[in-house]
Amino acid sequence: MDQGSGTQLGIGELRQLWAAYGHDLLLHDPGGSGECLVRRGELITSAASLDPVLDRCRRWVDEVQHDEELLLARVRLRGAERDRCVDVARETSGAAANHVHFGSPVMYGTPVMYGTGAEAQAAPPIPEPPAVQWDPAVVVGVLDTGCDPHPWFRDRPWFEAVPEELDADDDAGQDRQAGHGTFVSGVLLQHAPGAVLRTQRVLSSLGFTDDYTVVAGLRSLRLAAAARGERIGVVVLTAGCHTADDECPPILREELEHWSDAVVVAAAGNQARSRPFWPAALPSVVGVAATGADGAVAEFSNFGPWVDAAALGVDVTSSFVQMAGGGGRNFGYASWSGTSFAAPRVAAAAATALHEGRTPAEALEIVRQDYPFER
Repeated sequence: MDQGSGTQLGIGELRQLWAAYGHDLLLHDPGGSGECLVRRGELITSAASLDPVLDRCRRWVDEVQHDEELLLARVRLRGAERDRCVDVARETSGAAANHVHFGSPVMYGTPVMYGTGAEAQAAPPIPEPPAVQWDPAVVVGVLDTGCDPHPWFRDRPWFEAVPEELDADDDAGQDRQAGHGTFVSGVLLQHAPGAVLRTQRVLSSLGFTDDYTVVAGLRSLRLAAAARGERIGVVVLTAGCHTADDECPPILREELEHWSDAVVVAAAGNQARSRPFWPAALPSVVGVAATGADGAVAEFSNFGPWVDAAALGVDVTSSFVQMAGGGGRNFGYASWSGTSFAAPRVAAAAATALHEGRTPAEALEIVRQDYPFER
């Protein structure tokens, strides 16, 4: 296997890192088989389940926030129950703890936690993908940190900028995962140049997101597609999480049931573990591991029977954006490593199969055959 040389950060260290920026996170079962990271004292539920959940938990509830359009609700607990949110969710039908996803380079965004390159490295220019547009359109939903108006994108008729947040912690330096979505979109366009990309920002430039944000992003993508009269053929997610019971977070699983007509592709994560990483480990999702140029599975890549495919994820080169003086931005190129850069390559193959007239089921079979995971 390819050897990774990046610094490894444990989940507890990540919690401390993110806590320094004001995020109240709880490490459940530290060091145990159920170790996972959640938002302290926060449950999430569908709008339909909110009343039964409140009937069960009302004495512990401090605040409720619900989104009537997306039919989602956050329930915040008070007192000692804040540290019991995982157990409270288990005891309360319809509720779930709000799991933290690491972006894959750190839902874990994946190179940040484990990888051959914890940070993107400047790279020389590479050829721009051909300026073509498939007819009929094949639409790919990208859930990541956004997509800046890099020259590769800005003149394409479908492009709508979702600007990257480059310095969320306001430390006068570019955040470690800033530019991630622009990079992922570039990988997609290199391998599926005629696709239409629709971007939802769900991953922070600090490298994490959560169940609520990912589900909200998926639902917003569905609503926007319906308003345009579009059909989304492929979705790529570059973040994921572990859970206390090694089962997919219920609200995430339920949302992905609405995507049965699309090919959903997700990064397998960069923890070098076989423990299921969600949503990549769902049977309906194509979980993608990373390989080096020699085809060997990268040392940092997750693995296991739940992984469906593997693609190049070491020293990948793509479009990138960086902070410039005076609040400006420089558009260029970078080299980066992680399963989140293998996933869009497989997603592009699925989009190409749809462009060639294959059904989603046939596209799934094609990517599993053309990008086999072998370990």
